[in-house]
Amino acid sequence: RRRRRCCALVMAARAVSRVAARLAGAGAVRAAVRGGAGGAVVRPLAALAGATNVVGVSRRCVSTSSAAAKATGQTKEEVGPLDELVRDFVAPADFYKQLSARGVDFFTGVPDSLLKDFCAYITDHVPARNHVITANEGSAIALAAGYHMATGSIPLVYLQNSGLGNTVNPLLSLADHKVYSIPMLLLIGWRGEPGKKDEPQHRVQGHLTPGMLASMGINFEVLPDYAEGSAEVLDSAIATAKMRQSPFALLVKRQTFEKYSLVNKMTNDYALTREDALRASLGELDDWDVVVGTTGFTSRELFELRVEWEQGHQRDFLTVGSMGHASAISLGIAIAKPSRQVFTFDGDGALLMHMGNLATVGMMECANFKHIVLNNGSHDSVGSQPTNALNMDIQAIARGCGYKETFSASTEEEIKEGVRKLRAAKGPALLELKVRPGARGDLGRPTTTTIENKHAFMEFLRN
Repeated sequence: RRRRRCCALVMAARAVSRVAARLAGAGAVRAAVRGGAGGAVVRPLAALAGATNVVGVSRRCVSTSSAAAKATGQTKEEVGPLDELVRDFVAPADFYKQLSARGVDFFTGVPDSLLKDFCAYITDHVPARNHVITANEGSAIALAAGYHMATGSIPLVYLQNSGLGNTVNPLLSLADHKVYSIPMLLLIGWRGEPGKKDEPQHRVQGHLTPGMLASMGINFEVLPDYAEGSAEVLDSAIATAKMRQSPFALLVKRQTFEKYSLVNKMTNDYALTREDALRASLGELDDWDVVVGTTGFTSRELFELRVEWEQGHQRDFLTVGSMGHASAISLGIAIAKPSRQVFTFDGDGALLMHMGNLATVGMMECANFKHIVLNNGSHDSVGSQPTNALNMDIQAIARGCGYKETFSASTEEEIKEGVRKLRAAKGPALLELKVRPGARGDLGRPTTTTIENKHAFMEFLRN
């Protein structure tokens, strides 16, 4: 019996080898990759199991039998029924339906570039009461905990892995199964995934993300990039979250979701873009003024404007990560360099993420601290989901926190005049620039390294 079984396996292996050799001659053999955007789980040809197709990978297949037969001069029957699989994606609508079918009906978090298609879909299709874009990721965890305790259902929190730091306290001191035992799903965009090209701040966090989740005792899986796989993983994730009464994380690799364009995109009637406002503002600064740019498009546009004007980059600190912390960086510089004017170019989403910095700035009363907020009412660089900042009175909030003077501008002339007033004002002072969303399609990234930026900036501060 054992001999017969071995012989059968050997014969099957030889048959597969013959077919593979024929296909290889035609240059048509490819592995079927499962697990999403360069996933690590590779399924071999299924013929050893007597199958004619790779099971559980995707329904979207393109038959290569005819092409292989034509290339090798053989008939389709001689080549066999093997198929070549093409790259697949999860449709945001399908994933939302899978979640809904499993009782997940509440969504909250901070938008992310890898999740922007799914975030856009729920922005368009989920009632406002069941989808809340929070100021930061930690607040989303707390909000989800409250919703669970009120309804008993499992909410979903979405975020970029760079926002994991903001979630650590509420995950460990609120949601952990040894504290209040709050089950929830965490949908995490995995920027800086090992083996993928990305920015330095993302590479650091991407490498550490699985370990961070493991060290917090949070079970996790990679979300597959095909509908059948995502359904299976959701079943496992929700069952585990319910059983352990704790969060379960789904890591989302690059290009997992199918493209979806936001219909209810944030728009306004302001004439200038953020880059236009930057151009007008920077022209009013002196050569020795210090500039700190916030994360996202702002620092990228700042860098390219310096290139266009053939100026050095030494006067600018580009905060490529650390969303919401640019004003605190500026405050540290303003305290140490009281003779230099320090300008923070902030974004509305970043301002909201750590608005407590306004109170710290007001308390320190640094006369050389100048705060410029570029407010377009959206998370522009990660999908243009709204921030609600245009419905807030940012100037009143700043004055309430101790800022001495505040101004507002929206046209080119108003911005130039506003920056001149800001330079003359005794700080801390704030200028809100109301602009429309959007960025150039050909906007590049800084070509200097973060370390080069830091060293040049420190030398500029020393002079």
